[in-house]
This record gives sequence, structure tokens and C-alpha cells, in this order.
Amino acid sequence: MPKASNPSPASDAPALPTHYEAAMQELEGLVGRMESGDLPLDQLLVAYERGAALLQLCRDKLQAVENQIKVLDKGVLKPWKSA
Repeated sequence: MPKASNPSPASDAPALPTHYEAAMQELEGLVGRMESGDLPLDQLLVAYERGAALLQLCRDKLQAVENQIKVLDKGVLKPWKSA
């Protein structure tokens, strides 16, 4: 009896956004759908995996900006002072 093959959800997922803002917008939408309780379990898992990937992308982009600021400030990350 041949095994049923389950395609990997990651293979069907659209590419991650290239911009931080687009990733955050998609992540916020995913969280809203997940919190609604309307997603079936299999879709909830796919949404969770996508959300984890989006979260990592956002963290990576923020870290890159922080590193760039350190370079601009000669290696010292200064505290943010709001106006």
C-alpha cells in the first residue's frame, strides 16, 4: 500500500515580503485570524509556521538596522530620546 504524500506547507507558501512594513502587516493579519478561533487546526498550524517566519524576518531586519546605527554612531548604540 503506497503512502499518501503530504506536500510540505512551506513549499506552497508565498515568498516572504521584502519590506518590514509588509511583513508586519501580514503578521498582524495572521494573528487576528488565529485569535478569532475560526481556523481549522491544519490551517492554524500553517498560519503559525508562516507567522514564525514573518516574525524572524522582522527581527532580522530590525537587527540589521540596529547594526547600521551602531556603525553610524561609531559602535555605540545610544538610547532613544523622544521629542
